[in-house]
Amino acid sequence: QVQLVESGGGSVQAGGSLRLSCAIRGPLQSSYAMAWFRQSPGKEREGVAVIESEDGTTYLDSVKGRFTISRDRGHNNLYLEMATLQPEDTGMYYCAVASRWIASTGSPWVDYEYNYWGQGTQVTVSS
Repeated sequence: QVQLVESGGGSVQAGGSLRLSCAIRGPLQSSYAMAWFRQSPGKEREGVAVIESEDGTTYLDSVKGRFTISRDRGHNNLYLEMATLQPEDTGMYYCAVASRWIASTGSPWVDYEYNYWGQGTQVTVSS
């Protein structure tokens, strides 16, 4: 059984930094993409950053230049480096893995089925 376990969340002041980690455990046969999502109070869940099988990355516009997604060589750990954090970055952050390709729209948020999810780690940014 595949399990994703996030860590690294916390409370910081605006302008601060955090590094989120996601340990991927279990018999993951293959993945098309690994991603970070977040859900802020009163808002729908949104994709923040994704890294695809050929290491291409896509970011939510509001985090471009501030966040960096990466993974280790064995694809067992996924990371999200977050810098210059703002209060609007507050939310529960989830890592997810997509093992199915379901569409060809060109959007990694739509083209893959993210079927493995972690429990989330809370990020709170105060002004």
